[in-house]
Amino acid sequence: MRYSVKGGSPDKIVTECIVVAIWGNGRLSDEAKILDTKTKKLISGLIRSGDLKGNLGETHLIYHPPGIKSKRILLAGAGEKKKFNGASANKLIISAFKACLKIESASIHFCINSCEPSDRDRYWIASRISQEAEIAGYRYGTTKSKKPKAWATKTVSIPPKVSGHRKSLESSLKRGQAIGKAVNVARELGNLPGNICTPTYLAEQATSLANKNRRVSAKILSEKQMARLGMGSLLSVSAGSAEEAKLIVIEYSGAKANTRPHAIVGKGITFDTGGISLKSSGGMDEMKFDMCGAASVIATMGCVAELKLPINVVGLVAAAENMPGSKATKPGDIVTTMSGKTVEILNTDAEGRLVLCDALTYVERFKPQTVIDIATLTGAAVATFGSYVNALLSNNQSLAETIIESGEQCLDRAWQLPLWDDYQHLLNSNFADIANIGGPRAGTITAACFLSRFTKNQKWAHLDIAGSAWHSGAQKGATGRPVSLLVEYLSKQKA
Repeated sequence: MRYSVKGGSPDKIVTECIVVAIWGNGRLSDEAKILDTKTKKLISGLIRSGDLKGNLGETHLIYHPPGIKSKRILLAGAGEKKKFNGASANKLIISAFKACLKIESASIHFCINSCEPSDRDRYWIASRISQEAEIAGYRYGTTKSKKPKAWATKTVSIPPKVSGHRKSLESSLKRGQAIGKAVNVARELGNLPGNICTPTYLAEQATSLANKNRRVSAKILSEKQMARLGMGSLLSVSAGSAEEAKLIVIEYSGAKANTRPHAIVGKGITFDTGGISLKSSGGMDEMKFDMCGAASVIATMGCVAELKLPINVVGLVAAAENMPGSKATKPGDIVTTMSGKTVEILNTDAEGRLVLCDALTYVERFKPQTVIDIATLTGAAVATFGSYVNALLSNNQSLAETIIESGEQCLDRAWQLPLWDDYQHLLNSNFADIANIGGPRAGTITAACFLSRFTKNQKWAHLDIAGSAWHSGAQKGATGRPVSLLVEYLSKQKA
């Protein structure tokens, strides 16, 4: 898709669909007023008739409007003007794209300059338009014999705000496009079935990314290499599967070689049966999404490279398949982690933390400034937050606050839970240094407590995306979260 900044009065813009805003109670935005005059009060007439009230998310199409160049006008409800913020603007943008999707408009011009949110600037709006355009255009068709029809929209344009700021707006459009594409990369990886998206497949995606970008390198550790490093915890998860586990290391160099990197670590369980602690069959197909943390890492690394961020970043993916079998790990088995700590595996379905703990130990060799792990880790996170926010726990409050601020800015929000020592005793084991589960209560917190045992020397945060990573039901599919949050966070960092 192509994005551009196109100047001129709204009535002179040549496009298949021009989008203008209508405030709550039918008040016209500045751009809508211009079109209303040129169309001989066509818009105000529709409002008087009650066809459009201007409620946020509401849309109304006008076909072949007289007196203007555009083939259609899309009136997009903006809600109450005094309450119009970034979230409101995003809802307006998404509703506009949904309406344009139905009419298969090849070109769209967003003429909403007068609708600047109270908490965002015009450049954020520009970036958001291109980001949401990419997301709206995604179609999954990889494993379908009949491929879905491609989205008809080929060009999206916006007007300039102030003379001389065109390049900044164009840069914002490019940034949003890069983030939107990255979100779709994560969605595609998540949507692929487990018989295609294996640990080896994820490793191939990392290698392909490195081959396409000179600032990116990839290293894949085999099970033999991991065994030599003492990663008994990670390897215990893949023991019952014919698929070999992989530790995927992706490095992006945007700063000097001696600059300490920021690290992101993703859980990559490409299919999770629960192992010997077998899950119930209902909804088990959705356990292909248990690698969405890994998908977000790979997609984010690609976006970081495209944006050429002036920092160094290390992305790690701990990839394995959790299956029952004659060699599978059993409840009660004890394994030794790369750190030397021993773990009693009371439940083989609490496997994400087992792969992550060795990856978090491995990442120490890069001496990262910060470490964020991303994992579809606990059902407790779904019970607590539903699908709206990412659960956040951290051993560093400054890091946690920066992540929360980044989530608010990009609308991929996180909410912090306590990581207090009061919870640590729940992981006590009579037979090992630590148990891999902490009982039926506070599951998200005790899972993070487990990981905290392996990050004591790091500024570390944990994002549990079990609720936000995918949708169930009729709209089943990966969301691509929290790619935009990770990109926003990394964009704020300095070398």
